[in-house]
Amino acid sequence: MSFESSKPFQDFAHFPRGLRRCGEFTVAEAQLLEQSGHAMLGLYTGQRAPNCDEEQRFFEQVQQGAATESRHAKVWLKYLKVIGPKRVHRLCSPMASGSGDDDYEPVEDSAE
Repeated sequence: MSFESSKPFQDFAHFPRGLRRCGEFTVAEAQLLEQSGHAMLGLYTGQRAPNCDEEQRFFEQVQQGAATESRHAKVWLKYLKVIGPKRVHRLCSPMASGSGDDDYEPVEDSAE
């Protein structure tokens, strides 16, 4: 059998309440991560060699970053995306000093 793990996978560092309660994964995705997470982590880090064709497809798709047919690869890539660094989008940019905006004058509050 592929993706065998002796114990359930938990990542309390990123999900203190557990994978099922974090709100990022569906119930089926959380179950798949719990059942096969240790095997997927071993394959991803290279600590474990693929045992069958399904695990080899998982390894190849995760390395490419695009999961097309392996549900394990889809869930693992989603897991990596969730635990990865968060992007910050700013709505404005800071003014650069000396940018040629010499005609800019701050408006004084004259509501006296």
